[in-house]
Amino acid sequence: MSNVVDLGFFDAIQAAMEAEAAVKDNIRTAVRELDRSNRTITAVLNRVHSSPKEQVPALCAQARIYFSEVQIHIREVAKIVPMNQYYKYNGLWSTPMQQACYLATLTTYLEHERLITIEELEGFFPVKVDLDNNMTEFRISIEEFLHGVVSLTNELSRLAVNAVTAGDFARPVRIGKFLKELYSGFQLLNLKNDLLRKRFDGIKYDIKKVEEIIYDLTVRKLIATDAEPAQAVDNVGTDLRA
Repeated sequence: MSNVVDLGFFDAIQAAMEAEAAVKDNIRTAVRELDRSNRTITAVLNRVHSSPKEQVPALCAQARIYFSEVQIHIREVAKIVPMNQYYKYNGLWSTPMQQACYLATLTTYLEHERLITIEELEGFFPVKVDLDNNMTEFRISIEEFLHGVVSLTNELSRLAVNAVTAGDFARPVRIGKFLKELYSGFQLLNLKNDLLRKRFDGIKYDIKKVEEIIYDLTVRKLIATDAEPAQAVDNVGTDLRA
């Protein structure tokens, strides 16, 4: 009696599973290198919290040097990901990519005290930002970029505190204005990513933290009374339609 189950069927499945596991392992290896470069840049930029403001441009220049390593690792990841299978493997590199976007956004803010543009972000990396929802090739997703921008707000609220410690009383006012404008910009978005919406809602707490610093500086007459701190957000609505 002939076999009713062709065991070759399972051999084919096993071969497919092993091939997919090999792709994942190769991606993870490349992503570990990307994560390592991210940590190096983070260590460099963390020094802005304890360095005189005159040293900030040099720290940004040093960080930009390490971004060349980030570009190499992103290219390696992009080469491994099979064509038209971006979303199948995206979870393996999304978090380090968000971190890389945050570091590029922070570097640009420290250099120019403004939000990075899409063109500038693409200048940091060897891939494009996905503005046309065409993920047939490796790109930076909109969500990854926005997560990076949200991470910036928390870092700037920390910088505002350390700027006061260093005697730079004007910086919290500028940070407060920037964060309020950024918050207003996010309110224009119809965010459907639950995690991103939750993180967006946290921006108002970073603004309030900076507002408290500005208020304390004003009461102590450490900043001019005509300096315009960022508008409070106590009554700003945070509902975004799903």
